[in-house]
Amino acid sequence: VQLQASGGGLVQAGGSLRLSCAASGSTFVINALAWYRQAPGKQRELVATIDKNDGTTNYVDSVKGRFTLSRGDAKNTVYLQMNSLKPEDTAVYYCNAGHQVPGTLDYNAMHYWGKGTQVTVSS
Repeated sequence: VQLQASGGGLVQAGGSLRLSCAASGSTFVINALAWYRQAPGKQRELVATIDKNDGTTNYVDSVKGRFTLSRGDAKNTVYLQMNSLKPEDTAVYYCNAGHQVPGTLDYNAMHYWGKGTQVTVSS
């Protein structure tokens, strides 16, 4: 599975950005796509996941109500719409492909990662 991530950039607090992630190749081995982020000096954290078949989404509490993860017309493309951005959202964002356990919040990342994209939110 190959992941092509795009988007990101520099924005003022309160602004918006959209990230995209397109999966290609042997996508039959995955059922979900996710975004992680890693801020300087911090561990990588899971931000949001989406079941690429039924569109079910899950979010980390810190982004609920501000971020929306959705599928494109092609189910192997997802978009992370980030609104009301805060300086603490500043990080390198990574797209991942893996498995969402149905009916749970559990996401199992597989070793498919997109190139990180920088999101910087200025105060």
